[in-house]
Amino acid sequence: MQIGFIGIGLMGLPMAQRLLEAGLPLTVYNRTPGKLEELKEKGAAIAPTPTTLIHDCDCIILMLTNAAAVQEMLLSETNRAYLIGKTVIQMSTIAPSESRAIGEKVVAAGGEYLEAPVLGSIPEAKVGKLIVMVGSTSKQFETYQPILSHFGSTVRLIGDVGTASALKLALNQLIGSLTAAFATSLSFIQKEGVDVKQFMEILRGSALYAPTFDKKLQRMRDQNYANPNFPTKHLAKDMKLFQAEAEPLGLDIHLPAAVNQILLEAINRGFAEADYCALFAVMNQTAKSASD
Repeated sequence: MQIGFIGIGLMGLPMAQRLLEAGLPLTVYNRTPGKLEELKEKGAAIAPTPTTLIHDCDCIILMLTNAAAVQEMLLSETNRAYLIGKTVIQMSTIAPSESRAIGEKVVAAGGEYLEAPVLGSIPEAKVGKLIVMVGSTSKQFETYQPILSHFGSTVRLIGDVGTASALKLALNQLIGSLTAAFATSLSFIQKEGVDVKQFMEILRGSALYAPTFDKKLQRMRDQNYANPNFPTKHLAKDMKLFQAEAEPLGLDIHLPAAVNQILLEAINRGFAEADYCALFAVMNQTAKSASD
């Protein structure tokens, strides 16, 4: 099976490397060709266009920014003609409604479609420890689980197409809300003169603790948001998607909307490409801006 991988970004690069390390035949495409040199040196074929990749590959994996990018790469009039008999594994974080719509178009063009968003970041991607959530039929899951297992030891069938995307959005909503809540409390205790070490010791021993607090603590204290595993702009996109999907379901969206506003303010202050814990700079108004 010839595998194609479109989207060699922060997550796509280490994921593509995992496939090459496993000895799988791989063709890659990225809008910025410079990002492909490392993969080319390790044996990947470079496709000059998405059309070429879709034509040449049996299974096309997508790890792109949003649904618009997925549609642009996959569903142009020319590319649809080459989807007959092909399988698309959509791994980007998009809304469940978007995933279902894309899946319907792929199937209408004669291809197969499944979604497989992941939980985890660059460190987990490098060592194959991502959690892979699959929305597909049982037969598709059985067929493609061996490929997906190169990305993570936990590969779980969630349900039909749309369910894995919904779960991924729910988890990313927690990332935003937990981090904003922690940044607020950290800012508060610092301004009140409470020792941060004592705060963390008590927090770690309570039911309130989440490991992500320790992962982001030093970054916030140092105001160091460089070299992100997950940029602020991407989390803001996901929080907005969550709102858009949750509101028609009758859910109260005040909390994700508030967190998204904080993220947008961080973006306005120059932290779009920075690690998402840069929202601390908004919560703690005395923190420096990206240009400082």
